[in-house]
Amino acid sequence: MAAYIIRRVLGIFPVMLAVSLIVFTLIRIVPGDVVDLMMGGVATGGGAQEAQVAKNLRAELGLDKPLPIQYLDWLGKTVRGDLGQSVYRRRPVLDEVLQAAPATLELAVLALGLSLVISLPLGIISAVRQDTWIDNFAKTTAILGLSLPTFWTGTMIVVFMGLWFGYSPPLQLASPFEDPVGNFQKMIFPSAVLAVVLAGSVARMIRSSLLEVLRQDYMRTAQAKGLRQATVVIRHGLKNAMIPVVTVMGLQFASLLGGTVIVESIFTVPGLGRLTVGAIQTRDYPVLQGTVMVFALTLLLTNLFVDLTYSWLDPRIRYGQKGS
Repeated sequence: MAAYIIRRVLGIFPVMLAVSLIVFTLIRIVPGDVVDLMMGGVATGGGAQEAQVAKNLRAELGLDKPLPIQYLDWLGKTVRGDLGQSVYRRRPVLDEVLQAAPATLELAVLALGLSLVISLPLGIISAVRQDTWIDNFAKTTAILGLSLPTFWTGTMIVVFMGLWFGYSPPLQLASPFEDPVGNFQKMIFPSAVLAVVLAGSVARMIRSSLLEVLRQDYMRTAQAKGLRQATVVIRHGLKNAMIPVVTVMGLQFASLLGGTVIVESIFTVPGLGRLTVGAIQTRDYPVLQGTVMVFALTLLLTNLFVDLTYSWLDPRIRYGQKGS
């Protein structure tokens, strides 16, 4: 197990290196120049004085160097934990990320929790009552959840809740420890939007996996012993059925992080997603590079955690051993 973990952790470094190169390159081939935006368009169409100011500003930001040199400078600082400085706010990118990360983390945890609350009973009931109207209703609900894009669902909630109930998302995000009610009012709808999409795929996986487990011999033996159906399904069947479900949830976590970019903008949640959108709009290269790197690292660590969870769900799974 230890050897497997070490190999996986070491494998993170080349992936992050590839991500850093791709992100750095794509940002700079997108039309638009950060210096031109900062100077209101005079950097390319102004007089000699404005052009000199733009040249000085570009040198101050390090944008006058060749791209390979810019990349190596940024990569060297990133390896040391320095993600650079925001072009507009003039603050360290790491401080910006640490300030926005708690909101995104809370949103992701709430979305995962809500998706499990929805998908677990939906998938279990659908499997136990296979081919009944309950099963058909559960499958239809799951497909509907998968079919609704987050940007449309979030927009509809804001529009119709505002028209019918006068609801509008609170402008400020309160701390869950200082004002839990205010925090709940701010986070419940964006987390629900993300949870609906995730719950659809998880519920379908729970159903199909549990149906396969229910047909196993040891499940029929447990039923023959006179155990209650709920005990057989939950204690003996659900744990074994959760292995592919954990895989799906780990893979869906990537889409969950991507969904926060849109949902945070719709509901004005001051998280990493909104920070990323703002960086794209203003061509704030250091902030955008830093947030994408954080997203990539989070995804890689999540996949590692999912793999290690397998051995707990199924003790037959062992990593790093010959013949396994």
